[in-house]
Amino acid sequence: MQVNELIKGLDAIIQDGISVEDFAMVTDTNNLTAKQVIDVLVKNDIGKFDNNTVYFEDGDKLKAAILAISNGGEIGQVSESLDWRDFEGLVAQILQEKGSATMKNMILTKPRMEIDVVGINHGIAMLIDCKHWKKLSNSALNTIVEKQIKRVKHYVAKTNESIAVPIIVTLYQEQTSFINRVPIVPIQQFSSFVDEFYGNMDKMKTIEK
Repeated sequence: MQVNELIKGLDAIIQDGISVEDFAMVTDTNNLTAKQVIDVLVKNDIGKFDNNTVYFEDGDKLKAAILAISNGGEIGQVSESLDWRDFEGLVAQILQEKGSATMKNMILTKPRMEIDVVGINHGIAMLIDCKHWKKLSNSALNTIVEKQIKRVKHYVAKTNESIAVPIIVTLYQEQTSFINRVPIVPIQQFSSFVDEFYGNMDKMKTIEK
């Protein structure tokens, strides 16, 4: 089975049950290929197969996306099949695999603000705003960056973390860029960005107590 068929299968991973025939229809393939994809998923503890129907649970789509990437699937292509919650989960998963302690959807109060993903490693917090949208204009990105900087300042004031870095992760940007020293990172480059993060901190905006 090709990894592209596994990626196509992401669109058919819905909670509750889906038959082999419907799985094939959603993925625009035949019943044999659909069954092969389902077998791979079930073998990896993604879904349960019973009487020609596969049953998925919350979180199975993200697990399947990670499986596809680990088998050579292109991160950007995989991400297109994810909704915004799964997209945030993928960002958090990449951080966890790199050794960061992570938290999703962190709520700050007075004023109320939400941070999509926080990753902490070596005493430095990456505060990430995930944008699972079409390609963003420069003016929209400027506004997004300004808001994220405010969230990071609020986070540093409210927590014990001494250094925090605002980061934007997007689905449709072509390459990493910077606005006001805040990195705008395409999801397909996020893994390598994290690998090189500490060596490139001098290029980034850091907010400290």
